[in-house]
Amino acid sequence: MTRRPLLAALAATSLALAACGGDDGGASGDGTGNDCTAGKTLTDGTLTIATGNPAYEPWVAGDAPESGEGFEAAVAYAVAGALGFSDANVAWVRTGFDEAIQPGAKNFDFNLQQYSITDERKQTVSFSAPYYTSNQAVVGFADSPAVGAGSVADLRGLKFGAQSGTTSLAFITDVIKPDAEPFVYDDNAAAKAALEAKQIDAIVVDLPTAFYIAAVEIEGGTVIGQFPASEGVDADQFGLLFDLDNPLVECVDDVLASLRDDGTLATIEQEWLADKTNAPVISVD
Repeated sequence: MTRRPLLAALAATSLALAACGGDDGGASGDGTGNDCTAGKTLTDGTLTIATGNPAYEPWVAGDAPESGEGFEAAVAYAVAGALGFSDANVAWVRTGFDEAIQPGAKNFDFNLQQYSITDERKQTVSFSAPYYTSNQAVVGFADSPAVGAGSVADLRGLKFGAQSGTTSLAFITDVIKPDAEPFVYDDNAAAKAALEAKQIDAIVVDLPTAFYIAAVEIEGGTVIGQFPASEGVDADQFGLLFDLDNPLVECVDDVLASLRDDGTLATIEQEWLADKTNAPVISVD
């Protein structure tokens, strides 16, 4: 099914929101922002958005965020439109995952590449309100002895891997607590390569990424299970990442609330991400 009808509908919704300007500011009408964003972007009249290098599916289709295809690319354009920016006045830049979290000046207005909102990260950057909530999930091979695991106790004998600096790595060490130290990789691509080579037994990633890896990227792969929020386990909430104390956060939070209330975020999620109920649940007890 073509994505263009959905993108056109979302663009219309975003323009309508921009015309309203949220609760506190009107749009300029020329595609260069609204009253709220005036003087708050890196470049006047332009919204600069960052994503990963490369950016992976299902978050960005074909490593081409400017297409608006993929969950986060579609969210970015919905937010931009609601802030009064036309597609022509959206500029994309690329950053490493860890690079964007470091203190210091940024080359973007906001960055989205599945950044979980954490208290530790809030010491160096600011976040918007959440635009998506995800569970952690385990990906391995369909013939893994861990398939059918009912609790983390059934996973502790596995050799795990995860990307450095992620909540997935913290989940392995703090919740699963495997018998062996997890292997740490610079990015998910390296972790996936290690799994494919069977140097490790499983990787931990967010659930949408797990579905995509298992279905498309690793032959014979499967989602062994997911960990819904419960006592001792917090769901990952993804937020748009900004320079610390960036005044643009308030503007974005206003439009995210509108996009959530009118169903736009839910529509984008339904289009691009798999149903969360399609993965087995693993208990942390």
